[in-house]
Amino acid sequence: MPETLRSKALKKLQLLSRIAAADANGYSQCVSCGIKKHYKEMDGGHFLPKGKSSYWALEVENVHPQCKSCNNWGMRYGSAAQSYTIWMEEYYGRDFVAEMIRDQKKVKKIYAADYREMIKAWSAQIKAHERRICQ
Repeated sequence: MPETLRSKALKKLQLLSRIAAADANGYSQCVSCGIKKHYKEMDGGHFLPKGKSSYWALEVENVHPQCKSCNNWGMRYGSAAQSYTIWMEEYYGRDFVAEMIRDQKKVKKIYAADYREMIKAWSAQIKAHERRICQ
């Protein structure tokens, strides 16, 4: 099954979220549990799940570094979702997070050209962060 433009864009955004939050040595911190790992070992976790939210799925404000444990098991069965919400409110403010939650069921039409532009812009940002991080 060929990779869609949407899935390519999601992968770029998830990588961007991890690498942009990384320090000069490439380590980023999980927004849910606080553990620090190399950005390549982390996930780009969605605050509002990408399956539920076509509106926020491809927005930078919705995706932040999460360890694999928090992003998978912890978001469904543990306390990672609550911790993520607290982090989001501290980082963006309660009003913005409430707006995100309120708007999550809105539909945003994204065209192929939009996906291509996102992929291009995020790829350039990723390359800049790769140069910033000690390899």
